[in-house]
Amino acid sequence: MVPAHVSIIMDGNGRWAQQRHRERSYGHREGAESIRACIEAAMEAGVRYLSLYTFSEENWNRPDEEVKGIMNLFMTFLGKEKENLRKNGIRFLTIGNRNRLSKDIREGIAEVERYTAGCDRLTLVVMFSYSGKWDMVQAVNRYREDIAAGKADPSQALDITGFEKYISTAGIPDPDLLIRTGGELRISNYMLWQCAYSEFYFTDILWPDFRKTEFRKALDSFENRQRRYGEIN
Repeated sequence: MVPAHVSIIMDGNGRWAQQRHRERSYGHREGAESIRACIEAAMEAGVRYLSLYTFSEENWNRPDEEVKGIMNLFMTFLGKEKENLRKNGIRFLTIGNRNRLSKDIREGIAEVERYTAGCDRLTLVVMFSYSGKWDMVQAVNRYREDIAAGKADPSQALDITGFEKYISTAGIPDPDLLIRTGGELRISNYMLWQCAYSEFYFTDILWPDFRKTEFRKALDSFENRQRRYGEIN
């Protein structure tokens, strides 16, 4: 069985670069090649949604030079890959706290999202300036705004289905498979709501070395899992 939605915590760029006595930015650039490889592998396998934890809200605390390099790399990706995304039928979405992004990045994201809106072969979701805790807080705030606007009734209890309408990934299926590279065994404040029943796959492979072969290994592992959702099979 092929997972409909695969999500990846892309970890290890900096360590990969340091092992080669290079600056961390070198690892981020090489990591971009792994993104391209995993997009291709996902489409070849029939995956419908691929989400990537690209930059967390906590990552803003990294050295200014590294943050600036990541922002520049993201802008380069938006400019270079726009045509390729639409040509290959890839819808592009970015989810995260855009208030912390510069105007040019926000405009670049909006342009690529509009340009690829009609694509339906694969949806690529880039989680940028994102955190799971931020996601749940913004969901509550959106609900409060709807109450104030008369669009929600505060006298009615909000159930799980109702709350999910306010989560940033509303309309996107929860990840079936969550992959984390780099050897760490945690999810680092990532999609805390959405990953309630995701299957996890951890690997010591650093992200710049995670290419098609490693992606397929993760899919093979998923295929051998039994998903019970709390039931007895």
